[in-house]
Amino acid sequence: MCADLTADLVVLGGGPAGGHAALAASGAGLDVVLVDEGAAPGGQVWRAPGVAVSNHAALGPDHRAGEALRAALTASKVRVLAGHRAWLLQAGFTVHAAAADGAARLQAPALLLAPGTTERVIPFPGWTLPGVMGLAGATALLKGNRMLPGRKVVVAGAGPLLVAVAASILKGGGTVAAVVDLGSMPEWLRGVPAMLGRPDLILRGLGWRALLLRHGVPYLTRHAVLRAEGDNGVASVTVAPVDGDGAFEPGGNARRFEVDALLVGHGLVPASEAARSLGARHLHVPALGGWVPELDGLGRSSIAGLYIAGDGAGVRGAAAAALAGAQAGLAVAHDLGRIDAARHTAEQAPLAARVARAARFGRAMAALVRIRPGLIAAIPPEATICRCEDVTRAEIEAAFDEGARQIGQLKAWTRCGMGPCQGRFCGPTIEALAAQRGIAAEAFGPMVARPPLRPMPIGTLTGDFDPAALTLPPSLPSS
Repeated sequence: MCADLTADLVVLGGGPAGGHAALAASGAGLDVVLVDEGAAPGGQVWRAPGVAVSNHAALGPDHRAGEALRAALTASKVRVLAGHRAWLLQAGFTVHAAAADGAARLQAPALLLAPGTTERVIPFPGWTLPGVMGLAGATALLKGNRMLPGRKVVVAGAGPLLVAVAASILKGGGTVAAVVDLGSMPEWLRGVPAMLGRPDLILRGLGWRALLLRHGVPYLTRHAVLRAEGDNGVASVTVAPVDGDGAFEPGGNARRFEVDALLVGHGLVPASEAARSLGARHLHVPALGGWVPELDGLGRSSIAGLYIAGDGAGVRGAAAAALAGAQAGLAVAHDLGRIDAARHTAEQAPLAARVARAARFGRAMAALVRIRPGLIAAIPPEATICRCEDVTRAEIEAAFDEGARQIGQLKAWTRCGMGPCQGRFCGPTIEALAAQRGIAAEAFGPMVARPPLRPMPIGTLTGDFDPAALTLPPSLPSS
């Protein structure tokens, strides 16, 4: 069964950006439908718990922000379609979404994308073992299911998620064998001026670090995972010192930790596949995470009626995403003639300064998770790059040797990026490997986005039907 819905605006993504965009547009008089994959709005950072919670105050400010967003949406006129996955977008705009209990086809003159991000993990030997999990995946387990990703873990990679995840595991009763940070203390200190505008986040980070100290957790700066080992799952993790570019230092003292899980992440990449599927112009901006849509200052894309907000437009953090979402929602209301220029200017002005302040903090955090060339160079030839199609670095390098210079050529040579994830996970690494060959990102190009935009069970698309009732074309004559 397919429900047909019409609205003034469809918003895809119920995180900080999408939720606040929907509220701002609805508050300005638009009929808004919000579509989100989750069981309730909130996104990754403000994720709603999937289990009963007795002490909401103990879950911290992100949980409170999510509860406030969900309460505001419930009290508003926004129609929320939770548990719906958008799989096909058509110009004009038509959104095809599917849920466990049926499908929905939504039509609106304006579409606002707030897709968030995809986690980036730079491959290393053993990264495909069971028990190796991304920091974002671990966060989903901890926030959504109140479940530990392991009893004894190493937390590795770069950026502020390291201490956030490690602290959450300690609070949940787990053991953190070590936190392994690619960055150095001077790198963290260089970001302090930009962080001063968010003293609340600085204090929260210091609280996490204090918790690690109280538990005696080793915090290893300028270190990276050398390899993960185990038979049926990760059983040990070996880490070693690296230089500022992420290259392992010759003769560096390696350390081995026996664990049952490794949580690793090297930053976030804007989830731009939905915008790319519609043909919106994109730019490659490493400081914002990679390929980002070309926008004006209020979320308008190169396609009339298409707006993009939040980390899907460039990684700046949840606070900036929420404010940018409100800006984009107001821009839609103005463009559709629901509010006049004077009201639009009056409501945008205070948001602009707050966005700039929040974005400064986000950019400082993004600098900590930049791709380090030495870490890319350290990927061994036998390491799997594309997990969907089981393509190794050696196969990718062979394609480069044979003349591949664009992503389409590389896909034709190796099938990398042609699996269910459509290159969301291998794409940033492949792009970095191309850069080491002197191929600029703009020349190499992004992955092509095709429907379904996200992996889906075929039964979700086909629904229930009687094969005997199908009318088939006549067979070709036999030769």
